[in-house]
This record gives sequence, C-alpha cells and structure tokens, in this order.
Amino acid sequence: MLDIKLLRERPDFVKERLASRGAGDEHRVDEVLALDESRREKLGEVEKLKAQRNAASKEIGALMAQKKAAEAETRKAEVRAIGDRIAALDREVSEIETRRETLLLQFPNLPHATVALGRTAEDNPVIRTWGEPARFEFTPRSHIELCEKLRLVDFARGAKLAGSGFLLYTGWGARLERALIQFLLDLHVREHGYIEVSPPFLVGQHCMVGVGQFPKFVDQAYAVREGADDSTLGKLYLVPTAEAPVANIHREELLAADQLPIRYVAYSPCFRAEAGAAGVGTRGMIRVHQFDKVELIKLVRPEDGYDELEKMVANAERVLQLLGLHYRVIGLCTGDMGFASAKTYDIELWSPGQGGWLEVSSCSNCEDFQARRMNVRFKDAEGHNRFPHILNGSGTALARLFVALLETYQQADGSVVIPDPLRPYLGATMIPS
Repeated sequence: MLDIKLLRERPDFVKERLASRGAGDEHRVDEVLALDESRREKLGEVEKLKAQRNAASKEIGALMAQKKAAEAETRKAEVRAIGDRIAALDREVSEIETRRETLLLQFPNLPHATVALGRTAEDNPVIRTWGEPARFEFTPRSHIELCEKLRLVDFARGAKLAGSGFLLYTGWGARLERALIQFLLDLHVREHGYIEVSPPFLVGQHCMVGVGQFPKFVDQAYAVREGADDSTLGKLYLVPTAEAPVANIHREELLAADQLPIRYVAYSPCFRAEAGAAGVGTRGMIRVHQFDKVELIKLVRPEDGYDELEKMVANAERVLQLLGLHYRVIGLCTGDMGFASAKTYDIELWSPGQGGWLEVSSCSNCEDFQARRMNVRFKDAEGHNRFPHILNGSGTALARLFVALLETYQQADGSVVIPDPLRPYLGATMIPS
C-alpha cells in the first residue's frame, strides 16, 4: 500500500510514477486526496465538538452546584445534541476511511527510479546472459514428445483427473520433480543461508491482500468452501505461491532491529486460475493451473533492500548455473512489472524444444508496499518504528525448469542425461529411453 503521507506531500511525483506503468492509476490520486482532506476536516470538527462538550459538561456541574436546574437541563440537551453530531461525524469518518483504504489498496506500487520506462515485455532490457544454448546433431524433441516417450507425465490422465492445465507426473517424471524440489531447498539452505519453512497451502483473504494478490487478482484465485457450507466460500484460498503465507509470517508484528535480515525459503504447489490466460487448455507444461515452486522471501532494512535484491537474483542464477542451463536475466520495464513490485528481474531459460525463452524466476523488491498492508514493522537503532523492505523471488519455479532440463539434456535415442547435482537425489546418471 502506498503511504498516504507521500500522496499528500508529493502528489505530482506519485502521479508521474504511476503514469509510467501505463495503467491510468494516476487519474485516481486526486480522488484519494479529496477523501483524505474530507476525513481530516471532519476529524477537526469532531475535536472542536468534543472540546465544546467538555466545556459544557463542566458548566453543567457548576450550574447544578448553584441549583440552577433549568439552565443545567438546557445545557444537557445541548450536550446531547453535540454528542449526536459527534456520533454522526464518526460514522462519516469511518465510511470515508473505508472508501479511502479501498482505493489505496487498488493502487500498484511505484516503480523505482532505476526501472526502465516501457509498456510491454518488448521493452524489457536484457541485463546479462549465461552459458550457451545446447547444440544437437539431431532434431531435438519437444518436452511433450519426451514426456510421452519416457512416460514422465501423463497429460491425458492429468486432464481426466482435474481438467486441462493439471499434470500427472509418473515414474521418472515424479522422481525428477521431487529431486529438483529437494535440490533447490538444500542449495538455498546450505549455501545461501535461508531458513526453510513449510507453510500452509491455504491462506486467509487477509494474507492475499497483504502481498497484493487481492483485490487486483481475485479473478485468478481458487477459493475454497468448507464442506457444504456456502457461507465459508472465500474464507480460505489455495496459495498462488508460497509468497502469500511466508511473507505474512510476521504480519502485525514489531520486530527488533537485530532480527533483520530475515530470509525464508519454502516449497509449495502453486494454484492459479488465470482466467482468460492464453495457452491454458493446450497440451504441455508451459502454462498450467498447478505447478511446484521453491520461493525465497526476505525482510530487510530499507537501506539494504536493493543489495539484497541483487543477492536474491544471484541465488536463483546459481541454481541454473549448477544445472548447466543457458539463461538470461532481464529487467522488467515499468509497464510490465507486477502489481506489488518496485523493481523486478526475471530469469528466463532457453528451451530448445520451444525455440524460445521460458521464465523460471521473478525476483522483486516490493520496498515497504507489502509491509504496510501487513503492518509488519521493526524498531531501528534509534528506537523508531519503521517498515522493512519485503522481497520475493522464485528460487526457482517448476514445471518450466523441468521442461528446459529435459529439452537441453535429451539424447538422440530419446533418453535424458541427468545433470551432476541431481544424480545423488535420483541415484542415476540418465533417464533411459
């Protein structure tokens, strides 16, 4: 959530930064400020009325002491009228606050000054690339062909179980998926210093609001109903990413300065309805409704936020370097960034079978945007309560990592070589044809 003080003090700056996203949100700033001004005026009136009521109450006491009962009753009637006006104003203030907060929750974060200006993914600058694309002396197969030949994923039966966009891993496919998850968790805990947590895979609406999923992306969420009780529908939601529960772990808490930085890593399945998303319903693993992901979360001091972002990106890159996969890092432009992000890097893997790039990681600094929504603060060395920067990143996501790995390490006979770091987890060097 944006700081209302920033809107009051630097409205033109806020409008300019919002305009850089290209979504038109800058046009609603004046509406929020008008509500804010009305709220402040009514609060001022309430304070004046309370002062009048206090003075009148004292006067009533004096009149009663002087046995001027009639005058005292007149003043009591005036006090009751003042009380009624205060109550009415309090209701108006509450309604205005609700409207103001509802609008503020709809504003995206402000892009950092270093984010490239642009409208679409075509405007995203490439920051760096690593490795070389795999070269083949045969026509490489797509992941769909490999999965079907090696019986790694049963697309038809997955769809039979849950509909299009859901996968049934089988045999070596199930083992490879499990090995990748374990490898990612071990790497981030042992080499990168993250604390592993295993969160619930269902969260309350407040957690979705906290990370900025709601109200913006409510149409992409899977709401849960408890049994046959329709009144519970939407009380809980399947997680779209482990960010939703993990970033909220310290909501409504005041942390000590020496608790920061906090670095968590968590595995979860991810559920995304993605209403109207292109590609859902087609065969394959590129865009699905359920996939696995290992998520990285950091809570850090604001002055460390962007150094920690670079470290998080490096942590995600290390995964791909160890697996020997060709990738590139891009910076998302202002028009292509996520709702809650102030700055984002995406990491894309080269997919030989697709002949294109696949996003497997998105690392963002949300600055204090999410912290305000969750009301998580820390007490700094001077004793001031401040909002930390909250960062999130994929470390990394599957199934696209699964896709790129299969397509990169495929052999002419259809078998797949297992990269060295995964061999201890699978107890094999190759998935046989």
